[in-house]
Amino acid sequence: MFKQSRTQLRTGFYLSCPPWLSVFLLCAAVLLSSELGYTQGLQVTSKGPQTIRKAEGESVTLGCSYKPSSRDTGELDIEWSVISPDTTQKDQMLVSYTGGTKYFYGNHAFEKELSFAAGDPSMGDASLSIALLSPAHTATYQCKVKKAPGVDMHKMSLVVMEKPSVPKCWVEGGELIGNPVSLHCESAKGSTPLKYTWRRERASAIPDGAAQNSVTGELKISNHSESFAGIYLCEANNAVGVESCMLNLKANKPPNRAAVIVGTIVGSLLLIFIFLVFVALLYWKLSSRHRYEKELSNDIREDAPPPDSRPVSRHTSQSASQLPQVTYCQVDGTEVMSLNEGLSHTPSSTSHGHRPVKHTPAEYNSKYGYAV
Repeated sequence: MFKQSRTQLRTGFYLSCPPWLSVFLLCAAVLLSSELGYTQGLQVTSKGPQTIRKAEGESVTLGCSYKPSSRDTGELDIEWSVISPDTTQKDQMLVSYTGGTKYFYGNHAFEKELSFAAGDPSMGDASLSIALLSPAHTATYQCKVKKAPGVDMHKMSLVVMEKPSVPKCWVEGGELIGNPVSLHCESAKGSTPLKYTWRRERASAIPDGAAQNSVTGELKISNHSESFAGIYLCEANNAVGVESCMLNLKANKPPNRAAVIVGTIVGSLLLIFIFLVFVALLYWKLSSRHRYEKELSNDIREDAPPPDSRPVSRHTSQSASQLPQVTYCQVDGTEVMSLNEGLSHTPSSTSHGHRPVKHTPAEYNSKYGYAV
């Protein structure tokens, strides 16, 4: 409706204005369009995604096709650079093409991975090829084509990602019917975000009662049954690759509880019996050893010889030899008792100046007799 009204106004204007004015307006429009084409000049015509995602180790071509204008008479100049995320820093120049010569800048190791996609960039294709991509190549690239007075540029972002590694699948919960069961899937490597998807092998839908988490890779079954049994496939994928693993989920019947209880009781009794037998053997062993030691000590006492008589000490023998002795003799028909200090005297006693004692005959008392 708006277009119709605008067309009607334009038609009415042309009909109402004089012919000379229409000619003047037509000439002005032609001149204006030529001026606009002159100022636009060279144009980069590349079209494609502004963000390119590639896997590590692959190669990529950053497109930059251009179309110069007939009014562009200057020398062709092509520049590829990496835009610095910090606006206060300079951009990093990579490669350029000027006067038919290619120039490489910066890291020489990086130079081996860069090349113009076209053999002659002056033919309208200034695309850049990068081989053996690595995370270091993640950046925003700018292609600038200049041919005075025309100039144009094109920017694009390159994101180098790591493919997911082959995931590991495992099951938790014992696979018993009636119990909860969880299926897990996890990749050790891979650029985020990683997405996990569980499905059955033969494309049959997973029965109701199971919930899967695409972030953690868990498929949780609240009440396991035979309908869930089968082969499951887990896929781990990101923007640059996909890997998968398989798992065979079984549905095992739970064991007989009565048999488990009986087995537990029997096993406990057997352990108690073994413990008692061990204690009895230990007690018998200790008793036998004690009885053997007692009998051995009794045999030693019976076979032992009688103890030797107590030896007389030197002091005791000397004292006994020095005791006075009583002798009897006849003196004039009368028995006389004499007291001697010993049968013999040692030379030492004489040598020390002791004189022998002279014994006098004992006197007889009519009432008491001889003195003792």
